[in-house]
Amino acid sequence: MDDPAAPARHTLIFQPSGARGPVEAGTSIRRAAAELGIEIESICADAATCGKCRVIIEDGRFGDLESSPDHASAMLSNEREWVQKRSKTWRKMGLDPDRLRLSCQATVCGDMVVFVPESSRGNRQIIRKAANDRAIDIRQTVRRYYLEMEPATLEDPLGDVERLSRALVAAMSRVHAGSDQRLPEPADIEFDLDLLRRIGGVVRESDGKVSVVLWQGRRVIDVRPGLSESIYGIALDIGSTAIAAYLCDLESGELIGTDSMMNPQTSFGDDIMSRMKYEAEHVDGLATLHDVLLTGVNALITRTARSHRVDVADIHEISVVGNTTMHHLFLGISTRPLSTVPFVPAVHRALDVPARDLGVVANRGANLHVLPIAASFVGADAMAVVISEEPHKQDENLLIIDIGTNAELIAGSRNGLVCTSTPTGPAFEGAHIEYGMRAAVGAIDRIEIDADTFEPRYQVIGTESWGPDFGGGTDGGPAKGICGSAIIDGVAEMFRTGIITARGHFVPNLETDRVRKTELGWEYVVARASETSIGRDIPITLDDVRQIQLAKAALYTASHILLRELGIETPDKIILAGAFGSHIDATRAMILGMIPDCPLDRVYSVGNAAGDGARIALLNREKRLEAQEIAATIRRVELPVDPDFQNEYLLATSFPHMSHRFAAIADLIPDQVVDPMAGRFGRST
Repeated sequence: MDDPAAPARHTLIFQPSGARGPVEAGTSIRRAAAELGIEIESICADAATCGKCRVIIEDGRFGDLESSPDHASAMLSNEREWVQKRSKTWRKMGLDPDRLRLSCQATVCGDMVVFVPESSRGNRQIIRKAANDRAIDIRQTVRRYYLEMEPATLEDPLGDVERLSRALVAAMSRVHAGSDQRLPEPADIEFDLDLLRRIGGVVRESDGKVSVVLWQGRRVIDVRPGLSESIYGIALDIGSTAIAAYLCDLESGELIGTDSMMNPQTSFGDDIMSRMKYEAEHVDGLATLHDVLLTGVNALITRTARSHRVDVADIHEISVVGNTTMHHLFLGISTRPLSTVPFVPAVHRALDVPARDLGVVANRGANLHVLPIAASFVGADAMAVVISEEPHKQDENLLIIDIGTNAELIAGSRNGLVCTSTPTGPAFEGAHIEYGMRAAVGAIDRIEIDADTFEPRYQVIGTESWGPDFGGGTDGGPAKGICGSAIIDGVAEMFRTGIITARGHFVPNLETDRVRKTELGWEYVVARASETSIGRDIPITLDDVRQIQLAKAALYTASHILLRELGIETPDKIILAGAFGSHIDATRAMILGMIPDCPLDRVYSVGNAAGDGARIALLNREKRLEAQEIAATIRRVELPVDPDFQNEYLLATSFPHMSHRFAAIADLIPDQVVDPMAGRFGRST
């Protein structure tokens, strides 16, 4: 007999996949889809701002099921505003806007057939976190020793731990003979209770012939019978969007293999502010975000080890880097103090914690090292970049920029370093862009525009040739949306070719039908409907241009203020770090004014430097100390309290800037002039 108190359940069918199943009343359509194995795109943490999760609720009878838009909850104001703004566009496409809903907002009140358009279907992002080929000086934190212990006798009934410690120090003396390494006394050797409980059995099983794994020269973390040669480590780079794992041999330093995955927290929002908001608004928010991240990390470690025939029990050391928010959520530390003045993290220093205390899969005695945090939002990943690129050892002044939804910047030389961070918003990663998407198959990732005809050429991930002519048939082309690198390309090209002005306004009356005004405002059509897989044009809109202006202004202003702190106008070298930074065209970035003026041959992309730094910290204990020293001495610049920030930000909203001239791109935009408005906001330079 049914429980009358149990929540009602309704049947949902998702098309075109055909997935069908019962769903509890009150569940959002997007969550219901996830329960049935259907991924619907969303990058705004269900805030009804990105519009990526739009679906169509069918009206009528479908077999034994009666579906109706009325079987979903009523629209709230934010969803209604989004739908109404686009109703004319949908009608032109032959679609009924009355059946259009945002699946993150509409909840289940009855049976439904839900059509998920191509543009809303979850995309498997291409994760670019490959390791760079670099030499790393090995200074082991973890070492393995083979021992043959003296047997206990009635005349010398010394305990197992004491005999093992004595044999271990003797083995260390032989291995390190002639070095200046200070060796411990047997009484200095440490064991934790978990290992103490197992040592007796191991010693007797092997008749005193054992392999011992020692951490930091004095703590035994593993004892195994006989000769065991396996000793591995994992370096983890926990990014907001993706997580990368680097499996290394701790003795040779060899990179055994790498793997990566989407950060499973992206279902709670693409940017860190969305996740901090989720924690703040839900009683179990911290536990949920921590658990889902830990589950993902463990799955990644297990998969990486298994694919290279490594037992996770042979992983004896783990190093972890990530931005401050990821650092806290991974450790299960609340991010709430980070969201309010004075934006204080729970801890700045580096941490060493037993991996098992966090529930991370590894050897039972494995240590987990987390690099230090430099400032509120300049995290352990930034310190990893520092020990990777070593600006503190250079005579030249470097500007290092790790671009993401929260950009981290470090500038300086051996004479001192300064750092800051700035939220750039998720525009660079495709969010808040009308047809923005992740870097997945179908995403336009490169755009060029002819200055005479205003016609575009573009590349699409998953294809080798340039469009719009891909040589396809009648089913349209491969384009599905625009990812972050193409947004930067596209807006820069629109400015370079005169489609938009320095202030970001569209120029009317150009001799091209690519530029047009719609109910949503002005836009430039990159791909026509016949060239796409979604059956409609893919444009860059005026709102998209505004999003890029806001993001690039924040980034440039942060760079400019850091350089001012060093007393210089321009850096000697700019380093673009991170997976996204590797795919930014430096010339286009400078045309937009994302980065300061600098000779273009002195602008470098270094790939995932945070991941490299995580590997360096895994393999070199001295670099861990170096990171701690830098984090403690680097000067932190808090942009919100800088008196010039607001004016500098307004000046930076123009392309490339209201008053700063860019010599490096003078041949591309030769008519650089000081904007008459510049005097209102600050001193022209």
